[in-house]
Amino acid sequence: MSTSNASQQVRHHPGTGTGLGQRRLGIPALVFMIIAASAPLTVVAGGVTSNYAVTSLLGIPLSFVVLGVVLIVFAVGYLAMSRHVHNAGAFYAYISRGLGKPAGVGSAWVALVAYNAMQIGINGLFGFALSSFLANLTGAQVPWWVCSLGGWLVVGILGVNKVDLSAKVLGVLVALEFLVVIIYDVFAVGVAPEGISGASLEPASLFTTGVGAALAFSIAAFMGFESGAIYNEETKDPRTTARRATYIAVVVIAVFYAFSAWAMAVAEGDSQVVARSQEFGPDLMFVFLADHAATWFVDLANLLFITSLLAALVAFHNVVARYVFALGRESVLPAALARVSRRSGAPVAGSVVQSVIALAVIIVFAIAGIGHEYGALFPVLTLFTWLTNMGAFGLVLLMALTSFAVVGFFRRTPSGNGIWTTTVAPLAAGVALAVLFGMIVANFDVLIGLEESGVLSWLLPAIVVVPGIAGVAGAYWLRSARPGVYAGIGRGGSDPDELD
Repeated sequence: MSTSNASQQVRHHPGTGTGLGQRRLGIPALVFMIIAASAPLTVVAGGVTSNYAVTSLLGIPLSFVVLGVVLIVFAVGYLAMSRHVHNAGAFYAYISRGLGKPAGVGSAWVALVAYNAMQIGINGLFGFALSSFLANLTGAQVPWWVCSLGGWLVVGILGVNKVDLSAKVLGVLVALEFLVVIIYDVFAVGVAPEGISGASLEPASLFTTGVGAALAFSIAAFMGFESGAIYNEETKDPRTTARRATYIAVVVIAVFYAFSAWAMAVAEGDSQVVARSQEFGPDLMFVFLADHAATWFVDLANLLFITSLLAALVAFHNVVARYVFALGRESVLPAALARVSRRSGAPVAGSVVQSVIALAVIIVFAIAGIGHEYGALFPVLTLFTWLTNMGAFGLVLLMALTSFAVVGFFRRTPSGNGIWTTTVAPLAAGVALAVLFGMIVANFDVLIGLEESGVLSWLLPAIVVVPGIAGVAGAYWLRSARPGVYAGIGRGGSDPDELD
């Protein structure tokens, strides 16, 4: 089958029930959706304190600056390629077009597992946080899994509606999250028991024993930043919207997290922030606010911590739904999974698939947690910790592969871009991300809370990687058994004149 015919086979249009809703998202909406996936309030309250506590390093603020630079360099080639390849399965399509179709299909399965793991893992923390909030506010003892199912239902409803509805909801939630953290930062700088210090931004505070674990923890805070390209088929201008929104989001996330992590060190004192993080964990921010802000504001901050998690759930749910849609549209998965809502243009089949998977995992962990020694912390120490680190493991691997795929794509596709965009930046990002991936592998037992290496140290990463290997094998089967499907891999969202 010719490339042109293959493209015609997989190209669909709005109104047919097989095409995503078109031209709904502008730059501000997409920025909010990208930032929502990183859950700003959750990162500052939970991720930053955990990083201080586990690594015992003062230089956590600098880690966000370093990773921000790496991801901006990554985005140079990634977003240049997004102008040529418009596909809801971004990593899958890019790797298919740059490193070959077998690698692309393998990456699609890694992406499905990784994004599902991020989404479902966050649901565990959401259930715990909402259960604790209700207990403190009303005295009602609602099991964590009941609260998780409540979030699951809300996310499922938003997932089958118009994408701009999700964007509006996320926009409000993200704006409120930022407001709370900014107020915390202002209080923090005002208190400064040991004075204003820049020690946490000095290289010596980060680049020492434990730097690998610190960077591995911090990269999780950026997960979801790459999702801008996933919405390229639904943006108002596919050639510029995702590119501009992603650059804005990465800069905002990096600066905001670095500043807030620095403010936390100032609030507690450089000599005390590690010990205080180890003592209070994710409650540290709220303990500080309880001492320096009104009670109603502390309650609001706790509530927004929960909605921050809900926003991340919606964002990652949408990503999984679009990956399922992209694979169904190209018949790599059953074609029925490409079905979208005629009313909303949402990938309804993919949304339902993600909801079913999430429901099954929540039920399994709910049963496993009955009478467990971890008690109320069971969903945090297992479901959240295990799955979100699995997700970060898979997504960093995909970003490294995508960087090298960009080089391969532009070697075959004239673009008018300079060597910095097509070769130097993606190669530099690929090497940096490969090193970071190695750090995650080396520190995986630390990331999931193990005191020493055990079965989970290799089992959880294997759950991410093995489906990718199976996907590569499946692609070779498609090449011989279904050559027409094989020819269309990675091309579903592209116009015929954009195909290489």
